[in-house]
Amino acid sequence: MATQLPDDFKCPISLEIMSDPVILSSGHTFDRSSIQRWLDSGHRTCPITKLPLPEHPSLIPNHALRSLISNYTLASPRKPQSQPHPEPQTLISSLTSASSSLDSKLSSLNQLTKLSKRDSVFRQRLTESGAVSALLNCVGSDHPSLQEKALSLLLNLSLDDDNKVGLVAEGAIGRIVAALNGGSPDCRAVAATMLTSLAVVEVNKATIGAYPYAIRALVSLLRDGKGREKKEAATALYAICSFPDNRRRAVECGAVPILIRIADSGLERAVGVLGLLAKCKEGREEIGRFNGCVSIMVRVLKGGSSRGVQYALLTLNSLCCYSKELCLEARKEGVLEICMGLVEDENEKIRRNASSLIEVLRGNWLMG
Repeated sequence: MATQLPDDFKCPISLEIMSDPVILSSGHTFDRSSIQRWLDSGHRTCPITKLPLPEHPSLIPNHALRSLISNYTLASPRKPQSQPHPEPQTLISSLTSASSSLDSKLSSLNQLTKLSKRDSVFRQRLTESGAVSALLNCVGSDHPSLQEKALSLLLNLSLDDDNKVGLVAEGAIGRIVAALNGGSPDCRAVAATMLTSLAVVEVNKATIGAYPYAIRALVSLLRDGKGREKKEAATALYAICSFPDNRRRAVECGAVPILIRIADSGLERAVGVLGLLAKCKEGREEIGRFNGCVSIMVRVLKGGSSRGVQYALLTLNSLCCYSKELCLEARKEGVLEICMGLVEDENEKIRRNASSLIEVLRGNWLMG
């Protein structure tokens, strides 16, 4: 029977066994990587006590606990070695064989997806075995279940940066856009997620944006899709529009009125996309044509999540820097007073963006 590790060995944030335990000034111990992410996100309170921390908290190595964990782990019985994976080519062959049934192909896709989810070595073997071409053919099939399973497996392969570029080179964008336009709701959602994953690599953002109808397909999904589809489409647009040339393309595809409408319904990621589009002249002009945009941002500032507040501040900064009318409207809506409170927020990005917006609203200055 496996030995149960004490709960004190687990990080209070990740709930995983700590590999590098450190002590915070509050006296509590965390895994270094977990508490560092907490601090890097702008938090200046202890995750457990919620008490304030110094501006630059020190992390003291907990050598005693680290030694205990190491000794305890060595004394615990090792897990039996897992069985070797089947050769990828065996499963891929069922996807390419004309005699394979639909059930056989789905079974192979299920196995490949499960094996590739957390195993980068297997993903590499899979791509080297010519899986991408076979999977793209499945995405182009008439069977929704086959499309969705193949897209999910391609999404796993795209977890590795080298594969992100390789997938685009093998023509993945065309198949993904086709799935966005004509797939089932689940296929469309996975296809949008796939574009988000590919857009992590900067060169892919330019390639996706330049591909005919790629951004237009996402805007259509944003307009016509349901809950998950809208969310994934907005997330993909956010990733793609971080590349400046794609912002104008999104505006030309009619993204602004759709984003304003769904931002008003509570989808904060839409506020983030509006913030990116407001960085280009065409985006600011289009946003300025719609009454009530400032009011939507104010509602997010008052009741949104930490990330939503950041999005709203960035959007208002871009709009108010270039428009005297929107700057005055923001003041009437009480944005200045809201920002005065946000400069004390525990999130460093919120403090910085709120301070920047205060300068704009107080000075009422405009950029050219």
